[in-house]
Amino acid sequence: MCLGIPGQIVEIVDVTQKLATVDVGGVKRQVNIACIVDESHPVAACVGDWVLVHVGFALNRIDAAEAAETLALLQQIAEAQGIPS
Repeated sequence: MCLGIPGQIVEIVDVTQKLATVDVGGVKRQVNIACIVDESHPVAACVGDWVLVHVGFALNRIDAAEAAETLALLQQIAEAQGIPS
């Protein structure tokens, strides 16, 4: 099963390599953001963006409301399965 998890970009680690630190539910991971940058939204403008993360890549930007809704659903699934948060 493929699953993208919402996270928020908190820091740019390497502009050239397009690497950023993303906070995913309190866990910070280094993620490649090459898929979400372009001339109109450069690397430096990504801090604060909510993104959908899958296998170390930010696949696309999402809005904060969509991220909150998805995180709440994931939390409900975890609780239903008895997984502590």
